[in-house]
Amino acid sequence: MTRYRFFTATSLDGFLADEHESLDWLLSQPTDAEQSILPYDVFVQDVGAIVTGRATYDWVVGHLETVADAWVYDQPTFVFSHRELPEDFTGITRVSGPPAAHRARLEEVAGDKDVWIVGGGDLAFSFAEAGMLDEVFVSIAPVTLGSGKPLMGGRLDLELRELGRNGALLEARFAVTGARS
Repeated sequence: MTRYRFFTATSLDGFLADEHESLDWLLSQPTDAEQSILPYDVFVQDVGAIVTGRATYDWVVGHLETVADAWVYDQPTFVFSHRELPEDFTGITRVSGPPAAHRARLEEVAGDKDVWIVGGGDLAFSFAEAGMLDEVFVSIAPVTLGSGKPLMGGRLDLELRELGRNGALLEARFAVTGARS
């Protein structure tokens, strides 16, 4: 059965990105994959499809080495956006509307693997509201931002399943037990 997983990082005060949509605060944190309770390389092997919001997509595209770079993920990627995408990468599909409208297609593409919700917090919450978010895995950086893009776009009930450390980051794996409006 396909699992929907939000694998992300946040500041201690709950922001995915700062008010300028920068991740510099995260990229400067020391990490050690040997310490991680879920190393990225292990996680991504179980991913069959990726979903992302438009702001996250634009951030990734804006940080590619050159315009000719290929999309950064090998898995088919679905970008939730009401606007056309300015870049045309192989394996990218723009979709719009609620996640439930795309469930069958996402699960068909993912096959026997997981769907990774890359970002952002509003999109992850819309998946939770649709009953399509099983797990939240978050790395918490020892920095506060004061404002920015919030970790989650609404209230969720979670159950802590695992806790660990990756360099300077605190890691926590949660099962989603319910979304609240």
